[in-house]
Amino acid sequence: MKTPYPKWHHAIAIVAASTLFSLPVLAESVAAKVPKARPDIGAAAPNVLFIAVDDLNDWVGFLKGHPDALTPNMDRLATRGTVFRNAQCTAPLCGPSRASLMTGLRPSTTGIYTHPEDNKIRDTCDATRATPFLHEYFGQRGYETLAVGKIFHHHVPTGTVDQSGGRGGWGPTPEKKLNWDSKGTLTDWGAYPDTDDKMPDYEAATWAVNQLQQPHDKPFLLMVGFIRPHVPWLVPQKWFDLHPRSRATPPPYLTNDFDDVPEMARRISEMPMMPTTEWAIAKDKWRDIVQAYLACVTFADDQIGRVLDALDASPAGKNTIIVLWGDHGYHLGEKNRFAKHALWERATRVPLVIVTPSGQGGQVCHQPVSLLDLYPTLLELAGLPPNPANEGRSLKPLLENPDREWPYPAVITWGRNNHAVRDTRYHYMHFNDGSEELYDLVNDPNEWRNLAKDEEYASVKVRLQQSLPKINAPWAPNTAGGGPGLDEQRKREEGNTNLRPAH
Repeated sequence: MKTPYPKWHHAIAIVAASTLFSLPVLAESVAAKVPKARPDIGAAAPNVLFIAVDDLNDWVGFLKGHPDALTPNMDRLATRGTVFRNAQCTAPLCGPSRASLMTGLRPSTTGIYTHPEDNKIRDTCDATRATPFLHEYFGQRGYETLAVGKIFHHHVPTGTVDQSGGRGGWGPTPEKKLNWDSKGTLTDWGAYPDTDDKMPDYEAATWAVNQLQQPHDKPFLLMVGFIRPHVPWLVPQKWFDLHPRSRATPPPYLTNDFDDVPEMARRISEMPMMPTTEWAIAKDKWRDIVQAYLACVTFADDQIGRVLDALDASPAGKNTIIVLWGDHGYHLGEKNRFAKHALWERATRVPLVIVTPSGQGGQVCHQPVSLLDLYPTLLELAGLPPNPANEGRSLKPLLENPDREWPYPAVITWGRNNHAVRDTRYHYMHFNDGSEELYDLVNDPNEWRNLAKDEEYASVKVRLQQSLPKINAPWAPNTAGGGPGLDEQRKREEGNTNLRPAH
Protein backbone atom coordinates (compact mmCIF):
# COMPACT_ATOMS: atom_id res chain seq x y z
CA MET A 1 0.00 0.00 0.00
CA LYS A 2 1.51 3.35 -0.98
CA THR A 3 2.34 5.96 1.63
CA PRO A 4 0.70 9.31 0.77
CA TYR A 5 3.17 11.57 2.60
CA PRO A 6 5.66 12.78 -0.04
CA LYS A 7 3.31 15.30 -1.70
CA TRP A 8 2.75 17.30 1.46
CA HIS A 9 5.65 16.62 3.83
CA HIS A 10 7.90 19.30 2.33
CA ALA A 11 5.22 22.00 2.77
CA ILE A 12 4.73 21.52 6.51
CA ALA A 13 7.50 23.89 7.58
CA ILE A 14 6.17 26.68 5.36
CA VAL A 15 2.59 26.33 6.62
CA ALA A 16 3.70 26.08 10.25
CA ALA A 17 5.79 29.22 9.94
CA SER A 18 2.95 31.25 8.44
CA THR A 19 0.61 30.02 11.15
CA LEU A 20 2.99 31.04 13.92
CA PHE A 21 3.05 34.58 12.58
CA SER A 22 -0.73 34.81 12.23
CA LEU A 23 -1.73 33.62 15.73
CA PRO A 24 -0.21 36.54 17.71
CA VAL A 25 -2.07 38.96 15.44
CA LEU A 26 -5.31 37.10 16.18
CA ALA A 27 -4.60 37.19 19.93
CA GLU A 28 -3.89 40.93 19.95
CA SER A 29 -7.13 41.58 18.07
CA VAL A 30 -9.12 39.38 20.44
CA ALA A 31 -7.59 40.88 23.58
CA ALA A 32 -8.45 44.38 22.43
CA LYS A 33 -12.11 43.52 21.84
CA VAL A 34 -13.05 41.25 24.76
CA PRO A 35 -15.46 43.26 26.96
CA LYS A 36 -14.15 44.12 30.38
CA ALA A 37 -15.67 42.40 33.39
CA ARG A 38 -18.98 43.86 34.58
CA PRO A 39 -20.06 42.30 37.89
CA ASP A 40 -23.40 44.05 37.82
CA ILE A 41 -25.81 41.33 36.63
CA GLY A 42 -29.17 41.65 38.33
CA ALA A 43 -30.82 38.95 40.41
CA ALA A 44 -33.40 38.36 37.66
CA ALA A 45 -30.80 37.13 35.19
CA PRO A 46 -31.33 33.47 34.24
CA ASN A 47 -29.36 30.69 35.85
CA VAL A 48 -27.59 28.12 33.67
CA LEU A 49 -27.49 24.35 34.21
CA PHE A 50 -24.78 22.95 31.96
CA ILE A 51 -24.82 19.13 31.68
CA ALA A 52 -22.05 17.27 29.87
CA VAL A 53 -22.15 13.52 29.13
CA ASP A 54 -18.95 11.75 28.12
CA ASP A 55 -18.75 9.57 24.98
CA LEU A 56 -22.52 9.73 24.42
CA ASN A 57 -23.45 9.07 20.80
CA ASP A 58 -26.98 9.26 19.38
CA TRP A 59 -28.15 6.14 21.27
CA VAL A 60 -30.72 8.15 23.19
CA GLY A 61 -34.48 7.98 22.88
CA PHE A 62 -35.03 11.46 21.48
CA LEU A 63 -32.53 10.88 18.65
CA LYS A 64 -33.66 7.28 17.98
CA GLY A 65 -30.08 6.16 17.36
CA HIS A 66 -30.77 2.72 18.82
CA PRO A 67 -34.16 0.99 19.02
CA ASP A 68 -33.61 -0.18 22.62
CA ALA A 69 -32.20 2.98 24.17
CA LEU A 70 -33.80 3.82 27.53
CA THR A 71 -33.29 7.48 28.40
CA PRO A 72 -36.56 8.74 29.95
CA ASN A 73 -34.99 11.73 31.69
CA MET A 74 -33.11 13.07 28.70
CA ASP A 75 -36.23 12.42 26.63
CA ARG A 76 -38.45 14.48 28.92
CA LEU A 77 -35.88 17.27 28.86
CA ALA A 78 -36.02 17.15 25.06
CA THR A 79 -39.78 17.82 25.16
CA ARG A 80 -39.14 21.02 27.11
CA GLY A 81 -36.75 22.62 24.64
CA THR A 82 -35.07 22.35 21.25
CA VAL A 83 -33.38 19.17 20.03
CA PHE A 84 -30.55 19.71 17.55
CA ARG A 85 -30.55 16.55 15.47
CA ASN A 86 -27.48 17.51 13.46
CA ALA A 87 -25.16 18.69 16.23
CA GLN A 88 -21.45 17.98 15.75
CA CYS A 89 -18.41 18.07 18.01
CA THR A 90 -15.33 20.08 17.04
CA ALA A 91 -13.01 17.11 17.65
CA PRO A 92 -13.79 13.40 18.17
CA LEU A 93 -11.91 13.12 21.46
CA CYS A 94 -12.78 14.35 24.96
CA GLY A 95 -9.86 16.70 25.59
CA PRO A 96 -9.83 18.78 22.40
CA SER A 97 -13.62 18.80 22.11
CA ARG A 98 -14.06 20.21 25.60
CA ALA A 99 -11.15 22.64 25.33
CA SER A 100 -12.69 24.00 22.15
CA LEU A 101 -16.15 24.41 23.68
CA MET A 102 -14.85 26.06 26.86
CA THR A 103 -12.49 28.47 25.08
CA GLY A 104 -14.79 29.17 22.15
CA LEU A 105 -11.88 28.49 19.79
CA ARG A 106 -11.40 25.88 17.07
CA PRO A 107 -8.80 23.13 17.53
CA SER A 108 -7.18 24.43 14.33
CA THR A 109 -6.79 27.84 15.98
CA THR A 110 -5.25 26.62 19.24
CA GLY A 111 -3.42 23.49 18.09
CA ILE A 112 -5.21 21.47 20.78
CA TYR A 113 -5.82 18.42 18.61
CA THR A 114 -5.50 15.80 21.36
CA HIS A 115 -5.77 15.71 25.17
CA PRO A 116 -4.39 18.86 26.82
CA GLU A 117 -3.32 19.19 30.43
CA ASP A 118 -6.23 21.12 31.95
CA ASN A 119 -4.12 23.54 33.98
CA LYS A 120 -1.98 24.38 30.95
CA ILE A 121 -4.77 25.18 28.47
CA ARG A 122 -4.54 28.88 29.30
CA ASP A 123 -0.92 29.01 28.13
CA THR A 124 -1.39 26.86 25.06
CA CYS A 125 -1.13 29.77 22.65
CA ASP A 126 -1.71 33.51 22.35
CA ALA A 127 -5.36 32.99 21.42
CA THR A 128 -6.15 31.02 24.61
CA ARG A 129 -4.28 33.57 26.73
CA ALA A 130 -6.38 36.37 25.28
CA THR A 131 -9.86 35.12 26.21
CA PRO A 132 -11.49 33.72 29.38
CA PHE A 133 -13.01 30.26 29.63
CA LEU A 134 -16.79 30.10 29.31
CA HIS A 135 -17.38 29.88 33.07
CA GLU A 136 -14.85 32.61 33.78
CA TYR A 137 -16.70 34.96 31.43
CA PHE A 138 -19.88 34.34 33.41
CA GLY A 139 -18.05 34.72 36.72
CA GLN A 140 -16.48 38.02 35.70
CA ARG A 141 -19.95 39.38 35.03
CA GLY A 142 -21.58 38.58 38.35
CA TYR A 143 -22.47 34.89 38.14
CA GLU A 144 -21.73 32.37 40.84
CA THR A 145 -19.87 29.52 39.14
CA LEU A 146 -19.99 25.90 40.30
CA ALA A 147 -18.60 22.72 38.76
CA VAL A 148 -18.53 19.01 39.46
CA GLY A 149 -17.43 16.01 37.42
CA LYS A 150 -15.83 15.95 33.99
CA ILE A 151 -16.05 19.40 32.37
CA PHE A 152 -12.69 19.79 30.65
CA HIS A 153 -10.80 16.52 30.09
CA HIS A 154 -10.46 16.10 33.82
CA HIS A 155 -12.43 18.76 35.70
CA VAL A 156 -11.76 22.50 35.45
CA PRO A 157 -8.45 24.36 35.67
CA THR A 158 -7.57 24.95 39.31
CA GLY A 159 -9.08 28.06 40.85
CA THR A 160 -11.41 28.98 37.97
CA VAL A 161 -14.77 28.43 39.71
CA ASP A 162 -16.31 29.67 42.97
CA GLN A 163 -17.20 26.19 44.17
CA SER A 164 -15.85 22.87 42.93
CA GLY A 165 -17.12 19.40 43.67
CA GLY A 166 -14.09 17.87 42.01
CA ARG A 167 -14.11 14.95 39.64
CA GLY A 168 -14.17 11.29 40.52
CA GLY A 169 -12.08 8.68 38.75
CA TRP A 170 -12.99 6.27 35.99
CA GLY A 171 -13.81 3.51 38.44
CA PRO A 172 -14.53 1.69 40.52
CA THR A 173 -13.05 -1.26 38.69
CA PRO A 174 -12.53 -4.91 39.65
CA GLU A 175 -9.05 -6.10 40.55
CA LYS A 176 -8.82 -7.84 37.19
CA LYS A 177 -10.49 -6.77 33.96
CA LEU A 178 -13.61 -8.74 33.14
CA ASN A 179 -13.43 -8.95 29.36
CA TRP A 180 -10.70 -6.87 27.72
CA ASP A 181 -7.18 -6.75 29.13
CA SER A 182 -5.34 -4.88 26.39
CA LYS A 183 -2.93 -2.17 27.54
CA GLY A 184 -3.42 1.45 26.51
CA THR A 185 -7.18 1.60 27.04
CA LEU A 186 -9.70 1.55 29.86
CA THR A 187 -12.02 -0.52 27.67
CA ASP A 188 -13.84 -3.27 29.57
CA TRP A 189 -17.46 -4.18 30.21
CA GLY A 190 -19.64 -5.97 32.71
CA ALA A 191 -21.81 -5.62 35.83
CA TYR A 192 -19.74 -3.86 38.50
CA PRO A 193 -19.94 -2.54 41.26
CA ASP A 194 -23.01 -3.67 43.23
CA THR A 195 -24.63 -0.29 44.02
CA ASP A 196 -24.97 3.11 42.33
CA ASP A 197 -23.57 5.08 45.24
CA LYS A 198 -20.11 3.67 44.54
CA MET A 199 -20.07 5.33 41.12
CA PRO A 200 -18.40 8.75 40.67
CA ASP A 201 -21.35 9.94 38.57
CA TYR A 202 -23.71 9.23 41.46
CA GLU A 203 -21.49 11.32 43.72
CA ALA A 204 -21.38 14.14 41.15
CA ALA A 205 -25.19 14.16 40.86
CA THR A 206 -25.48 14.20 44.67
CA TRP A 207 -23.19 17.22 44.89
CA ALA A 208 -25.15 19.03 42.16
CA VAL A 209 -28.47 18.23 43.85
CA ASN A 210 -27.12 19.68 47.09
CA GLN A 211 -26.10 22.90 45.34
CA LEU A 212 -29.56 23.26 43.82
CA GLN A 213 -31.13 22.85 47.25
CA GLN A 214 -29.08 25.75 48.65
CA PRO A 215 -30.16 29.41 48.47
CA HIS A 216 -28.25 31.54 45.95
CA ASP A 217 -28.10 35.31 46.24
CA LYS A 218 -27.09 35.78 42.60
CA PRO A 219 -27.56 33.92 39.33
CA PHE A 220 -25.50 30.74 39.00
CA LEU A 221 -23.81 28.71 36.30
CA LEU A 222 -23.78 25.09 37.48
CA MET A 223 -21.68 22.73 35.34
CA VAL A 224 -22.23 19.00 35.87
CA GLY A 225 -20.14 16.47 33.95
CA PHE A 226 -21.00 12.77 33.84
CA ILE A 227 -18.35 10.20 32.91
CA ARG A 228 -20.48 7.25 31.76
CA PRO A 229 -20.86 5.95 29.09
CA HIS A 230 -17.09 6.48 28.78
CA VAL A 231 -15.17 3.21 29.17
CA PRO A 232 -14.96 1.10 31.20
CA TRP A 233 -18.59 0.12 30.55
CA LEU A 234 -19.11 -0.96 34.15
CA VAL A 235 -22.33 -0.21 36.08
CA PRO A 236 -24.39 -2.21 38.59
CA GLN A 237 -26.33 -5.26 37.42
CA LYS A 238 -29.74 -3.56 37.62
CA TRP A 239 -28.88 -1.41 34.58
CA PHE A 240 -27.90 -4.50 32.58
CA ASP A 241 -31.23 -6.08 33.56
CA LEU A 242 -33.03 -3.25 31.77
CA HIS A 243 -31.22 -4.20 28.55
CA PRO A 244 -31.46 -7.97 27.97
CA ARG A 245 -28.72 -9.26 25.74
CA SER A 246 -31.31 -10.50 23.23
CA ARG A 247 -32.43 -6.90 22.66
CA ALA A 248 -28.91 -5.46 22.43
CA THR A 249 -29.12 -5.09 18.66
CA PRO A 250 -25.74 -4.50 16.96
CA PRO A 251 -25.59 -1.57 14.51
CA PRO A 252 -25.18 -2.09 10.74
CA TYR A 253 -21.76 -3.32 9.63
CA LEU A 254 -20.24 -3.77 6.18
CA THR A 255 -17.24 -6.09 6.01
CA ASN A 256 -15.64 -4.33 3.01
CA ASP A 257 -16.49 -0.85 4.27
CA PHE A 258 -12.89 0.36 3.94
CA ASP A 259 -12.44 -0.58 0.29
CA ASP A 260 -13.09 3.00 -0.86
CA VAL A 261 -11.69 4.81 2.20
CA PRO A 262 -8.37 6.67 1.83
CA GLU A 263 -5.36 5.21 3.59
CA MET A 264 -4.91 8.41 5.60
CA ALA A 265 -8.47 8.18 6.95
CA ARG A 266 -7.83 4.63 8.12
CA ARG A 267 -4.41 5.46 9.53
CA ILE A 268 -5.44 8.36 11.77
CA SER A 269 -8.39 6.38 13.12
CA GLU A 270 -6.43 3.25 14.00
CA MET A 271 -6.81 2.22 17.65
CA PRO A 272 -5.26 -1.26 17.86
CA MET A 273 -5.68 -1.40 21.63
CA MET A 274 -9.48 -1.39 21.20
CA PRO A 275 -11.62 -4.38 20.14
CA THR A 276 -12.50 -4.75 16.49
CA THR A 277 -15.87 -5.82 15.18
CA GLU A 278 -14.33 -8.86 13.55
CA TRP A 279 -12.99 -9.94 16.98
CA ALA A 280 -16.35 -9.23 18.65
CA ILE A 281 -18.18 -11.33 16.05
CA ALA A 282 -15.69 -14.21 16.27
CA LYS A 283 -15.88 -14.24 20.09
CA ASP A 284 -19.66 -13.62 20.22
CA LYS A 285 -19.06 -10.44 22.28
CA TRP A 286 -20.76 -7.81 20.12
CA ARG A 287 -24.14 -7.98 21.85
CA ASP A 288 -22.40 -7.94 25.23
CA ILE A 289 -20.63 -4.68 24.37
CA VAL A 290 -23.81 -3.10 23.01
CA GLN A 291 -25.68 -4.20 26.14
CA ALA A 292 -23.01 -2.69 28.40
CA TYR A 293 -22.99 0.62 26.52
CA LEU A 294 -26.78 0.88 26.65
CA ALA A 295 -26.71 0.05 30.37
CA CYS A 296 -24.18 2.82 31.00
CA VAL A 297 -26.29 5.31 29.04
CA THR A 298 -29.37 4.46 31.10
CA PHE A 299 -27.37 4.79 34.32
CA ALA A 300 -26.14 8.24 33.24
CA ASP A 301 -29.70 9.19 32.32
CA ASP A 302 -30.84 8.33 35.83
CA GLN A 303 -28.23 10.65 37.34
CA ILE A 304 -29.33 13.42 34.98
CA GLY A 305 -32.90 12.83 36.15
CA ARG A 306 -31.86 13.33 39.77
CA VAL A 307 -30.34 16.72 38.90
CA LEU A 308 -33.34 17.81 36.80
CA ASP A 309 -35.74 16.84 39.59
CA ALA A 310 -33.75 18.90 42.08
CA LEU A 311 -33.76 21.89 39.74
CA ASP A 312 -37.52 21.67 39.18
CA ALA A 313 -38.11 21.52 42.93
CA SER A 314 -35.92 24.55 43.60
CA PRO A 315 -36.75 28.27 43.41
CA ALA A 316 -34.45 28.44 40.36
CA GLY A 317 -36.53 25.95 38.42
CA LYS A 318 -38.50 28.48 36.39
CA ASN A 319 -35.62 30.78 35.54
CA THR A 320 -32.86 28.45 34.36
CA ILE A 321 -31.38 27.79 30.95
CA ILE A 322 -30.57 24.08 30.57
CA VAL A 323 -28.13 22.72 28.04
CA LEU A 324 -27.42 19.00 27.66
CA TRP A 325 -24.57 17.95 25.40
CA GLY A 326 -22.27 15.07 24.59
CA ASP A 327 -18.62 15.78 23.80
CA HIS A 328 -18.43 13.48 20.74
CA GLY A 329 -19.91 10.27 19.39
CA TYR A 330 -18.68 6.68 19.54
CA HIS A 331 -18.49 3.67 17.22
CA LEU A 332 -20.06 0.49 18.60
CA GLY A 333 -19.01 -1.83 15.79
CA GLU A 334 -19.52 0.35 12.72
CA LYS A 335 -16.44 0.45 10.51
CA ASN A 336 -14.83 -2.46 12.37
CA ARG A 337 -14.15 -0.44 15.53
CA PHE A 338 -15.23 0.32 19.08
CA ALA A 339 -13.78 3.80 19.54
CA LYS A 340 -14.13 7.52 18.83
CA HIS A 341 -10.93 9.01 17.26
CA ALA A 342 -12.32 9.43 13.72
CA LEU A 343 -14.11 11.89 11.45
CA TRP A 344 -16.98 9.57 10.48
CA GLU A 345 -20.48 10.56 11.53
CA ARG A 346 -20.87 8.05 14.35
CA ALA A 347 -17.84 9.58 16.08
CA THR A 348 -18.77 13.23 15.48
CA ARG A 349 -22.54 13.51 15.94
CA VAL A 350 -23.61 14.44 19.47
CA PRO A 351 -26.83 14.88 21.45
CA LEU A 352 -27.65 18.54 22.08
CA VAL A 353 -30.73 19.95 23.82
CA ILE A 354 -31.25 23.56 24.88
CA VAL A 355 -34.12 24.64 27.14
CA THR A 356 -34.86 28.31 27.89
CA PRO A 357 -37.26 29.65 30.53
CA SER A 358 -39.57 31.28 27.99
CA GLY A 359 -38.78 29.17 24.94
CA GLN A 360 -41.01 26.73 23.15
CA GLY A 361 -40.78 23.05 23.98
CA GLY A 362 -40.81 20.07 21.65
CA GLN A 363 -38.87 21.80 18.88
CA VAL A 364 -36.55 19.94 16.52
CA CYS A 365 -33.82 21.59 14.47
CA HIS A 366 -32.19 19.78 11.54
CA GLN A 367 -29.63 22.46 10.70
CA PRO A 368 -25.93 21.68 11.22
CA VAL A 369 -24.64 23.17 14.46
CA SER A 370 -21.44 22.79 16.45
CA LEU A 371 -20.52 22.54 20.12
CA LEU A 372 -18.40 25.58 19.31
CA ASP A 373 -21.69 27.49 19.17
CA LEU A 374 -22.54 26.93 22.84
CA TYR A 375 -20.29 29.65 24.27
CA PRO A 376 -21.83 32.51 22.22
CA THR A 377 -25.31 30.99 22.57
CA LEU A 378 -25.22 30.97 26.37
CA LEU A 379 -23.86 34.51 26.48
CA GLU A 380 -26.72 35.82 24.37
CA LEU A 381 -29.38 33.83 26.23
CA ALA A 382 -28.05 35.16 29.55
CA GLY A 383 -28.01 38.74 28.29
CA LEU A 384 -24.22 39.04 28.49
CA PRO A 385 -22.12 40.96 25.95
CA PRO A 386 -20.72 38.79 23.16
CA ASN A 387 -17.12 37.67 23.29
CA PRO A 388 -15.59 38.49 19.88
CA ALA A 389 -13.02 35.74 20.37
CA ASN A 390 -15.74 33.13 19.91
CA GLU A 391 -15.44 31.34 16.58
CA GLY A 392 -18.92 29.80 16.81
CA ARG A 393 -22.31 31.42 16.29
CA SER A 394 -25.16 31.99 18.71
CA LEU A 395 -27.96 29.48 18.16
CA LYS A 396 -30.59 31.84 19.53
CA PRO A 397 -32.07 32.42 16.04
CA LEU A 398 -32.59 28.66 15.68
CA LEU A 399 -34.17 28.44 19.12
CA GLU A 400 -36.68 31.04 17.95
CA ASN A 401 -37.21 29.38 14.56
CA PRO A 402 -35.62 25.93 14.07
CA ASP A 403 -36.51 25.95 10.37
CA ARG A 404 -34.88 29.23 9.48
CA GLU A 405 -32.17 29.41 6.85
CA TRP A 406 -28.76 28.53 8.33
CA PRO A 407 -25.96 28.50 5.74
CA TYR A 408 -23.23 27.49 8.20
CA PRO A 409 -21.84 23.94 7.99
CA ALA A 410 -20.31 22.40 11.09
CA VAL A 411 -16.56 21.76 11.01
CA ILE A 412 -14.83 18.90 12.84
CA THR A 413 -11.05 18.48 13.18
CA TRP A 414 -9.02 15.38 14.00
CA GLY A 415 -5.32 16.19 14.08
CA ARG A 416 -3.63 18.95 12.17
CA ASN A 417 -5.24 19.72 8.81
CA ASN A 418 -7.65 16.77 8.88
CA HIS A 419 -11.16 18.18 8.76
CA ALA A 420 -14.78 17.21 8.17
CA VAL A 421 -17.52 19.56 7.00
CA ARG A 422 -21.14 18.64 7.67
CA ASP A 423 -24.19 20.38 6.20
CA THR A 424 -27.81 19.24 6.19
CA ARG A 425 -27.13 16.44 3.71
CA TYR A 426 -23.46 15.85 3.00
CA HIS A 427 -20.46 14.87 5.10
CA TYR A 428 -17.17 15.86 3.47
CA MET A 429 -13.70 15.01 4.78
CA HIS A 430 -10.39 16.46 3.65
CA PHE A 431 -7.13 15.01 4.98
CA ASN A 432 -3.66 16.51 5.28
CA ASP A 433 -2.38 14.56 2.27
CA GLY A 434 -5.19 15.83 0.02
CA SER A 435 -7.28 12.63 0.11
CA GLU A 436 -11.03 12.94 0.56
CA GLU A 437 -14.28 11.30 1.56
CA LEU A 438 -17.81 12.45 0.74
CA TYR A 439 -21.08 10.86 1.83
CA ASP A 440 -24.70 11.60 1.03
CA LEU A 441 -26.28 10.90 4.42
CA VAL A 442 -29.81 11.09 3.07
CA ASN A 443 -29.24 8.10 0.81
CA ASP A 444 -26.32 6.54 2.65
CA PRO A 445 -26.70 7.09 6.43
CA ASN A 446 -24.11 4.40 7.22
CA GLU A 447 -21.43 6.10 5.10
CA TRP A 448 -20.74 3.03 3.00
CA ARG A 449 -20.23 4.69 -0.39
CA ASN A 450 -17.47 7.28 -0.73
CA LEU A 451 -18.51 9.74 -3.46
CA ALA A 452 -15.37 11.88 -3.35
CA LYS A 453 -14.11 10.68 -6.76
CA ASP A 454 -17.51 10.91 -8.46
CA GLU A 455 -17.51 13.90 -10.83
CA GLU A 456 -21.24 14.33 -10.28
CA TYR A 457 -20.45 15.65 -6.78
CA ALA A 458 -17.55 17.94 -7.68
CA SER A 459 -19.60 21.07 -7.05
CA VAL A 460 -20.69 19.75 -3.66
CA LYS A 461 -17.05 19.32 -2.66
CA VAL A 462 -16.12 22.80 -3.87
CA ARG A 463 -18.95 24.32 -1.84
CA LEU A 464 -18.05 22.48 1.35
CA GLN A 465 -14.34 23.18 0.92
CA GLN A 466 -15.09 26.85 1.46
CA SER A 467 -15.67 26.07 5.15
CA LEU A 468 -12.32 24.36 5.74
CA PRO A 469 -10.25 26.27 8.33
CA LYS A 470 -7.75 28.71 6.84
CA ILE A 471 -5.44 28.38 9.86
CA ASN A 472 -3.98 25.04 10.95
CA ALA A 473 -1.96 25.83 14.05
CA PRO A 474 1.06 23.73 15.00
CA TRP A 475 0.45 20.93 17.49
CA ALA A 476 0.10 22.43 20.96
CA PRO A 477 2.67 21.38 23.55
CA ASN A 478 1.47 19.43 26.58
CA THR A 479 -1.06 17.48 24.48
CA ALA A 480 -1.19 13.74 23.85
CA GLY A 481 -3.45 10.75 23.36
CA GLY A 482 -4.41 10.72 19.69
CA GLY A 483 -3.58 7.10 19.08
CA PRO A 484 -0.76 5.60 17.00
CA GLY A 485 -2.02 6.82 13.63
CA LEU A 486 -2.33 10.44 14.67
CA ASP A 487 0.92 10.22 16.65
CA GLU A 488 2.64 9.08 13.46
CA GLN A 489 1.39 12.16 11.63
CA ARG A 490 2.56 14.42 14.46
CA LYS A 491 6.01 12.86 14.56
CA ARG A 492 6.43 13.41 10.83
CA GLU A 493 5.39 17.05 11.15
CA GLU A 494 7.39 18.11 14.17
CA GLY A 495 9.99 15.38 14.64
CA ASN A 496 8.78 14.59 18.16
CA THR A 497 9.61 10.95 18.83
CA ASN A 498 8.72 10.96 22.53
CA LEU A 499 4.96 11.53 22.56
CA ARG A 500 2.89 10.52 25.57
CA PRO A 501 0.38 7.73 24.76
CA ALA A 502 -3.36 7.80 25.38
CA HIS A 503 -4.47 6.91 28.90
